[in-house]
Amino acid sequence: MSPVSRARKRQPQPVTHSVTGLFKDVLNDFSALGADPAPVDVELLASEVLGQFHDVPVEDGEEPLGLELIAFAQRKITPGAAALLAALKVVAETDVERKAADAGLQVVLGRGIPEPAFTAGLGRVTAGECWRTGDVYGDESSLLCVFSHGDQAYGLLALLDFTEGGRVRDLVVIDGPADVIAEMREQSDADPELVLFEAVDPAEAHRLIADGLAATDHLDEADVSEDYARFHAVALTWCRALPEPALVPEVAAWSDTERAAVVEQFVAASGEDADAARALGGLLLEHGLRTDPGNPLRVGPEKIARFLEGLLGEEYELDADYEDAVEPIVLAWVQWTGERAGLTETAIAALDEAVQDYLSEYADDDDSPLERYFADTVDLSPTELADALERRMFAVPSTTTEIDEEEVDLDPTDPEQRRALVIAEADEDEDEQRLILRATIVDQLWDNEPAEVWPAVERLQEGELDRGEIFERLIDALENSLIDAENLEYDADAYLEALAGL
Repeated sequence: MSPVSRARKRQPQPVTHSVTGLFKDVLNDFSALGADPAPVDVELLASEVLGQFHDVPVEDGEEPLGLELIAFAQRKITPGAAALLAALKVVAETDVERKAADAGLQVVLGRGIPEPAFTAGLGRVTAGECWRTGDVYGDESSLLCVFSHGDQAYGLLALLDFTEGGRVRDLVVIDGPADVIAEMREQSDADPELVLFEAVDPAEAHRLIADGLAATDHLDEADVSEDYARFHAVALTWCRALPEPALVPEVAAWSDTERAAVVEQFVAASGEDADAARALGGLLLEHGLRTDPGNPLRVGPEKIARFLEGLLGEEYELDADYEDAVEPIVLAWVQWTGERAGLTETAIAALDEAVQDYLSEYADDDDSPLERYFADTVDLSPTELADALERRMFAVPSTTTEIDEEEVDLDPTDPEQRRALVIAEADEDEDEQRLILRATIVDQLWDNEPAEVWPAVERLQEGELDRGEIFERLIDALENSLIDAENLEYDADAYLEALAGL
């Protein structure tokens, strides 16, 4: 979204240490607006305040923070409280909060505080033209709606992601929307075969924004910009000035017969192995129906990338016999659906190039359990592989962990990364010595040295102990064999004897 740099500037945020402190800071911000601020500045400040509460979970029996703030302001008979309540009467996101703010404002005004001069101008925006630009594939688009406050024009710009149901990923209010529209037009004129620029009916724009915000807000952890929450409330406020959202016909479910017929059309056109094309074509269609039900055969680079992520994440199950066919069949699908959509040769070529890049990443990441667990071994028989895989997966059941709130995939054949996996899995209250002993036993199982450790595990499994209980027994055996606890040196014979007794 190139016009982001034009976004209205963020107000400095005070540092607070309690909800009451935050509410006091909010009232101070509204008191600082002065005697006659522009209504748009009041609306944006209110939206920014509400944005701070956007991701705060509400426990059962608790009131939303917006209602708590309204109740707090109602008890403060000050011009700042009147300004806040007047703003929330218009900008608050729910009818309940807007009515509560109106009632609170009447209480404050009834006690002698004058009504803010800007009140009459709040929410009085006039909707203008709407435009969008994006890739010709339909993966995403930037939708710009123009609104006027008096003689001043502003733009509400939303980034829509159609690979996830048309949800909003970014949201900003900008000055100078005419300049942004000119930039959009220039981008399309410079590359008309790849960049779309078109006017949007305001009722359709209202639907796209309303549905997109609802789709994003429904997610537990939405990947959105920092500005999303900040401009959320003002976006809902201004969109009320647009015509009622356009109605979209309900999407009919595809029957098994319809699905099979489309897949067979692809199989016939692909020129690839029929069984493999049928299997992968069915999964590609399923992905389209799941993520883009209104247009399941739409094709775009990001849509294909999400499909490949689904294959890697085992969201879609593919027979191992067809793994080698993923690249040619996905590229055949790109060609077939691109032609069906009427894309130009240039657009299909660009799409093909982008998808090939994603396929190369898919091939690099698509390692089987054998590759992940046996990069450090050679010349094992099938029987030895099966036994070693069971042993190593008991030692390291997962190669994925979370570091700094980000999920990462580690290499268990690397001793340091393997120990990181052990640490990530361990209980927080496990003392340091037992944690080191746990990592030592994981290494012993990984290397099968001493060889007596794995048979001890198998015997304990027969006794119906779970993995955690088995590790506790192994750690006890090793700990009781220590001869130098400080340096963690142990008596090997005593340790083997303890293992034999398990």
